[in-house]
Amino acid sequence: MSAPAARKPWPMRWIVAAILLFIVPYTYLNLKFRKPGKAFEPYADMKAEANVNRLLNAGYRRLDVRAERPFPALAPTEITRGPAAAPAAAPGGLPAPLAETLLETPRLPAAYHSLIAPAEGNTLLPCRLQFTARLESDREQLAGADLYQRDRDLVIVPVFEPVPEGLHARTTESTVLLTLPAGLLAPGRHAITLVGTRESLRWDVLVR
Repeated sequence: MSAPAARKPWPMRWIVAAILLFIVPYTYLNLKFRKPGKAFEPYADMKAEANVNRLLNAGYRRLDVRAERPFPALAPTEITRGPAAAPAAAPGGLPAPLAETLLETPRLPAAYHSLIAPAEGNTLLPCRLQFTARLESDREQLAGADLYQRDRDLVIVPVFEPVPEGLHARTTESTVLLTLPAGLLAPGRHAITLVGTRESLRWDVLVR
């Protein structure tokens, strides 16, 4: 019995044509009907939801705060509208209750200096604070902060963003201005902690 004839491979032009016939309609349908916003990321989304639930169960409220980088830096009178807070050095790292609640420990600036914040505020007005953070790298800068509030304690955790590709920050120190929205703080005395790895700053503000 003679051996069966070897099957000839498809010509390359037909393989390329088949790929194009699939890719072109798929790309068109994907771009036309894809929902706006970032794609669904199961692990990241489930972790974020678990983090929210843990914060709520621990009594925390989280708020995103955007950062401005004023140049030149604002004068103290432009921020405080009255007496300035007297910040004190505090141990670095997240306060214990918050560290035990978050699923991941966030990256933090090394330390801070030149903090300007009001010692008194009004619940109907926003509260601004300005500080200089020492960063570990010149390839990133501060984009804002996560604000964690529980009762009358507030913890400010800065958030990083990368410097555009091919660029470097002029210095590893970054001066930023954060604005806490009006109505966030109820009347009374509140303790605020700005968290760093080596050293944090802590001060009080009396809201009327």
